[in-house]
Amino acid sequence: MSTDRREFLGTLAAAALVGRRGTVGTDGQEGGSDLSTPTAPTAPPSPTDWDVSWTSRLSGPHRGAFDWFQPNASAGLWRAAVWKQQVVEAFGVKSEAVGAVLVIRHSAIPMIMDDEFWLRHKLGKLRKIKDLQTGKIAERNPYRANSNPAKPPPPEEDYSIEGFLRNGGIVLACGFAFGFMVSLEAKLQEKKAAEVRPEVLKQVIPGIIVQPSGFFALLEAQRNGCGLFPAEGEA
Repeated sequence: MSTDRREFLGTLAAAALVGRRGTVGTDGQEGGSDLSTPTAPTAPPSPTDWDVSWTSRLSGPHRGAFDWFQPNASAGLWRAAVWKQQVVEAFGVKSEAVGAVLVIRHSAIPMIMDDEFWLRHKLGKLRKIKDLQTGKIAERNPYRANSNPAKPPPPEEDYSIEGFLRNGGIVLACGFAFGFMVSLEAKLQEKKAAEVRPEVLKQVIPGIIVQPSGFFALLEAQRNGCGLFPAEGEA
């Protein structure tokens, strides 16, 4: 069993408590409440604890969900973005008619964090994540846009997380795995996870929506008409 897998299973129960609503809007602000205390039993979340409003955006006839779970597999993001473009070109439909959902979970969860968080926790070194351009260990999130906001973004930035969001894509994050990001900050500050979670959530790339779990997000996308594609490997 790999180290990542052991860590995941060993902290799964604790990470589950990182829940409650996890929406990060375009202003980077959290909408929701803090963690429940790990030592106390918790009631099941109410329907308002999680933001599932993204399902209302799946209104067109073309719907696809892409499962991104490995950190060095850029195909996860690339395939989601390319599929949306291909449907528009092949069927002559508007972009709004294509619902492309990217679910970031498991070991790929660092991809939802901003560069400040990456630098502070050295996520590239910690998770052995490579820079897409140099092939070396990444010092910043390699899947983010990196253009001057005063200038139009280059075409390749359609394949960044911000580019995918800008083009109408939906990006969801696993709440279980997000708990690991919270734990890193809690350890660094020597505080409880409940205390640091709000500030960690503000360092999620704006527009990404944290869900109860990655499998919840994938199954909910399918329940709302999405075909599922495991966007990893050579297939």
